Amino acid sequence: MAKANLPEFQGKPLIEIPEFISTAGFLEGDFGKAVDAEVQGKYNSFPAISVVKYNPKTQVVEGSTPFYCVAVQEVVSQAGLRVANQADLELAIKANALSLRGQYEETGLVLRSEDNPNEYLARNLMAQINARNPKAKMPAMMPLSELELVADSNSPHQLAFKLKDGAEVFYDLSVLNKDGSFSPEDIDSKTGLPNKTGSNGSRNLYTRDSGLSRLYLGGDLDLVSGSGDLAYSDGDGRVVVVSAEGTALKNVYISQLQQEAERQKSEIDAKLAKAQAILNS
Repeated sequence: MAKANLPEFQGKPLIEIPEFISTAGFLEGDFGKAVDAEVQGKYNSFPAISVVKYNPKTQVVEGSTPFYCVAVQEVVSQAGLRVANQADLELAIKANALSLRGQYEETGLVLRSEDNPNEYLARNLMAQINARNPKAKMPAMMPLSELELVADSNSPHQLAFKLKDGAEVFYDLSVLNKDGSFSPEDIDSKTGLPNKTGSNGSRNLYTRDSGLSRLYLGGDLDLVSGSGDLAYSDGDGRVVVVSAEGTALKNVYISQLQQEAERQKSEIDAKLAKAQAILNS
């Protein structure tokens, strides 16, 4: 049988297409260089930020502190982007979208009490939380994308954190009270934290019992919420940025509409040319 010359088949997907699709990537290449230049241009006098640098040899921003990530948020938000939260990184792990092993990525701050470590910053954030939600229970987790930086000469780092208006803060996270292992299949989709810990999971959660600490994904894909040194950074740190919700899919959809419009125009032009040829014959 001769091969049929059929028009293009216009089928419909047999899966549910999500309304929004986000993309994620490290601060690297020209984009990473430009973002770091903006951050350093404003905050280079603060050691907790200047300790992180763009490496021209690797073309990657190497290192990370919570202060640096919040400064990045300030820059990338102008382009409809944000620094990744823990839920974003869990999605990246499941989709194998980024190589996250062998380094660490900051995602938030965990507040347990007004004590040390970081007593000054802990009290400052607790006051902000109490003003918004007097019944809030600790531990609380604040994604870095929900914070801003303010100059504060009383802070040990000369900077303090400010909750954004309408910031999404997660409270009463009892899972952050005790070390334990967890299953990567048992993750809360909003917080990116395990629903529970035990002794049989393939990944580990590390905690502490007081003060303010950083939350990050470790090199073995463990979750660490016990580090109190907010200014520490080393070359294994990476900053992950994600697209604003819907941006990627909207661009794809617009592109598809443009392609469809061009296809239909070509068909109409062909039919019109054929009709004119018949009339002129």
